[in-house]
Amino acid sequence: MDNLTKVTEFLLTEFSDIWELQILYAGLFLLIYLVTLLGNLLFMMVITLDQCLHTPMYFFLKNLSFLDLCYISVTVPKSIHSSLVHNSISYLGCVGQVYFFFAFASAELAFLTVMSYDHYVAICQPLQYGAMMTSGKCHQMAAIAWLICFSYAAVHTGNMFWEPISRSNRIHQFFCDIPHVLALVSCEIFSVEFVTLALSSCLVMGCFVLMIISYYQIFSTVCRIPSVESRAKAFSTCSPQLIVTVLFLTTGLFAALGPSDKTSSIQDLVIATAYTVLPPFLNPIIYSLRNKKIKASMWRLFGKIYPLQK
Repeated sequence: MDNLTKVTEFLLTEFSDIWELQILYAGLFLLIYLVTLLGNLLFMMVITLDQCLHTPMYFFLKNLSFLDLCYISVTVPKSIHSSLVHNSISYLGCVGQVYFFFAFASAELAFLTVMSYDHYVAICQPLQYGAMMTSGKCHQMAAIAWLICFSYAAVHTGNMFWEPISRSNRIHQFFCDIPHVLALVSCEIFSVEFVTLALSSCLVMGCFVLMIISYYQIFSTVCRIPSVESRAKAFSTCSPQLIVTVLFLTTGLFAALGPSDKTSSIQDLVIATAYTVLPPFLNPIIYSLRNKKIKASMWRLFGKIYPLQK
């Protein structure tokens, strides 16, 4: 270890050794990124401009769309640039990627938990909804979620990089994936970060349990509604949120249980792509297809823009 020098940049794994395939993958990632960018920006714009959507549920949805934009922007643009120019990232760039990835991934989980609580209050305690989910309380919950998640990310990133890495500069992934970065740190740093990750797992399980309780109460209440039309409306309100939650937790579980060894594989790249790209790409599509108010607001917005162009 005394002969090793401090790492100043990391070499990332290429998608392919064939240059033409590298260009193809970069183009595909760019297309997905632009569609995600457009979809989430449109989603945020519709919610902001339509007064009918200025409710707690859509306030949290707008936060989730902003989160998705940030979440995919942490990894994909840099991976596109690296695959076309030079497959490397600076030390500070890697630190920043790990920090913001921690922050936005944990914030997404936090907002999904808050949104499940919002659905619970709306369906199970409708008479108290106005008092329990005021605009001030929604902004407080959002501010607390952002503050906790950015503080949480700072602790993890500080643990991982409090000593310069000198073991290797090769990361067997197309971005600074946390398990692969941990494989490069010293045993002492890994032990400290392992304890922090273990404590964080308890918080993640806490959020998961709260969501399970919320949706159990929701579906128990919905099943007791005598009107078939009211039951269908309640299910259609909750189904996009439930699909997004399952998607995020499933891809996150694959990430946690996926391979983190010191060699890259197609399976590893596919799993990493699934949890970094799929949730932010699919979320606006899921909400747009399953939410009648969002679709109606989009048509109204397009109807206002079209006469101006005509």
